[in-house]
Amino acid sequence: MKYTRRQFVVASAAASSSVFILGAKVIPDQNRLVGRAPWYQGCTRWGQTNTSEQDVAIYDVSFWRGQWRRVGVQVILANACAGFATFPSRNPLVASSRFAPQRDLLGEINDAARADNIFVVARMDSGVLNQQLLEKFSDWRTQTLDGKPGPVMCINSPYREEYVYGLYREVIERYGVVGFADNGGIGGSRLCYCNRCANRYRKDVGKALPTSSSLDDADYRQWCRWNTALVMEMWEKTNAATRQMGGPDCEYLGMVRKFSPFNREVATRAKLLLMDCQSRNDSASFQEHVDEGRYMHSILGWDKNVQVASSMTQHSHGYFRVTADPAAELQLYMTAGIAGGFNPWDHYPTAYSSDRRAYSAPIPLCHWHRKYTEYFANRIPVATAGIVRSDDNAVFFGRDAPPFYQPGLISAVTQVPYRGMVRALFQSRIPYFPVDIKDIVRHTPLFSVLVLPNVGGMSDEECEDVRQFVERGGSLLATGMTSLYDENGEARTDFGLSRVFGTHIVGSAPVRTFFSVASVASYLKLYPTRVFGETADVITSEAAATRHPALIGFEDTNVIGYGGGAVPLQVDADRTVLSCFVPPSNLGDGQAPMWRSEPLMPALIVGQYGLGRVAYLPVDLDRRYGTDPNPDHALLLGNLLKWCAGDTLPFEIDGPGDVGAYLYRQSNRFVMHIVNGSGIDNGDEIAEQYFPTGPLRIRVKSPFGTKSDVIRLKEAGILSVPSRLRAGTIEFEIKRLVDHEVIVIG
Repeated sequence: MKYTRRQFVVASAAASSSVFILGAKVIPDQNRLVGRAPWYQGCTRWGQTNTSEQDVAIYDVSFWRGQWRRVGVQVILANACAGFATFPSRNPLVASSRFAPQRDLLGEINDAARADNIFVVARMDSGVLNQQLLEKFSDWRTQTLDGKPGPVMCINSPYREEYVYGLYREVIERYGVVGFADNGGIGGSRLCYCNRCANRYRKDVGKALPTSSSLDDADYRQWCRWNTALVMEMWEKTNAATRQMGGPDCEYLGMVRKFSPFNREVATRAKLLLMDCQSRNDSASFQEHVDEGRYMHSILGWDKNVQVASSMTQHSHGYFRVTADPAAELQLYMTAGIAGGFNPWDHYPTAYSSDRRAYSAPIPLCHWHRKYTEYFANRIPVATAGIVRSDDNAVFFGRDAPPFYQPGLISAVTQVPYRGMVRALFQSRIPYFPVDIKDIVRHTPLFSVLVLPNVGGMSDEECEDVRQFVERGGSLLATGMTSLYDENGEARTDFGLSRVFGTHIVGSAPVRTFFSVASVASYLKLYPTRVFGETADVITSEAAATRHPALIGFEDTNVIGYGGGAVPLQVDADRTVLSCFVPPSNLGDGQAPMWRSEPLMPALIVGQYGLGRVAYLPVDLDRRYGTDPNPDHALLLGNLLKWCAGDTLPFEIDGPGDVGAYLYRQSNRFVMHIVNGSGIDNGDEIAEQYFPTGPLRIRVKSPFGTKSDVIRLKEAGILSVPSRLRAGTIEFEIKRLVDHEVIVIG
């Protein structure tokens, strides 16, 4: 029988309303248990097994039930309909597995999970369209400018309301799931020229759809912002629909991914987040995983749950879905996520693997996490610096460079400076966390220094937020072209923060990609304080003694390698220039270098604005450090941030190794998570073993008076750590750090 679209919609609605009348198996909805908190509040360990069509036939529910118990999962993310259904759907357009068309695998998984008091979230992929759907609903598809149908459904079509919601309703009524995760998202990623989009855009914006998809086109940039609002409108509608169908806590969980421009929009609306952040393919992957957790929490809220998918198979240096990474690689990545506030989510890409190591690898860490869960929730970071991210900066100012998509291309205009700055501060052991530029005002009580790594595109409002932060006593470290462009990526005639920096552009603004392509054999000349234009190649002891604190460690040199470009600037009289640019042409004949700096190209300016300290680097040491790490660059950036911070560092760590320490305040105690990336996070190879380091001497400023109990959370139990309280600071030592430690103070 052939269905018209109208007949299908009516038949689907009738089937939905007749489920109970026909005596179908009705599962009590866990959302409707009276007097209970929302299911997701206490769920911190998730599990997922993707299922192919063939997996539906061979899936061993009893084995996976045992694995859930071994790991201690509280929520199962089970495939429901992702190109095909894992159950025989009553929807005539939904295909079942060709290998087991009548098996109700979702029902079997659901029954087993409920028997073990495990919640079930249905994994959907509404963006996967079979040929039957494409043909049946051809007028719902996107359209190109010349009227040709596209490969996906238009966000303004009835596709979700009349088709996808019907699938959600069927899954809720048959299985009582507590929520949905839809890999296909909710559409809206490309220009569509169908009548629905054209009419909606004219109604909302008052003009025709843009004919260009170039971010240089102001009309297209306007469409991008309209599209974001439209996507989030659909996100809210979908959540309203699932809650209406499944109860007030039946959540639609839009998946977020690293550096997606929708992340903040979703996180400001969500009650919990699912994040796909599994790739670990280069140096700094582990520390960046910590940062990603802290960034998402800074938007969502420190008291809410963020689950991060961790592949139990090889997800580093290639994707081998059946074989396992070494346990060291997997466990350290999961540990880094926990240190950043992520909750573990064990992800198996297939239902069966001949590599049994994948099943045993997460068990020790998950047991430990289950034992000490209370120490990983409802905690707020204790940090010195907030490192700024901006979606507008990434999309509009960074539009001339490839966008970030791990493990593919990384934008040399926006992401590389950010990553380089994060890495430099990590090496300097300065406590920080990432913050969205739109949340600066909300988070200023949590840090004393704001860091803007080449945030070239800033709105007037964002510039004003930064200006007020510094004027009232916060400090600022900024680099590159920060604020020289507006929120659309269009050049200003001068810095939006010119008064704060104490600098002014000479001539017109350089192109957005200037720094990313300006790698030359250049240097930076360092100056004693208040000496500008000094040309001697030898620094006297008197001159070295007068140097600014930012130049500590450079006593025996007045030049460091740079490898980038610089732009002409004017500097206000109340600022101090500590360094200037030295181009290759100023090095003489190579036998007797003159080291002549360019007085119109200052490379480091420091000073005061209002009550706050300001350090501005109109060069891109952060990008250079992100691509070709030079220890001098990390030292200079670390010195600058310490100068900006003054005496506000909440803790210090002395000792060897590539060590990250993350301090949190949790009611009446501190929780410090220390992660050892030595020999691992400073290389690009797969981690197959740990490189122990120590001893580490740690000093933490204590708000707990004379109380100075320090304990370690070990699998064998809680162990006391010898410590002493001196002048309001708790001092203790970790003699040997293998992979990670959690220290509780209070």
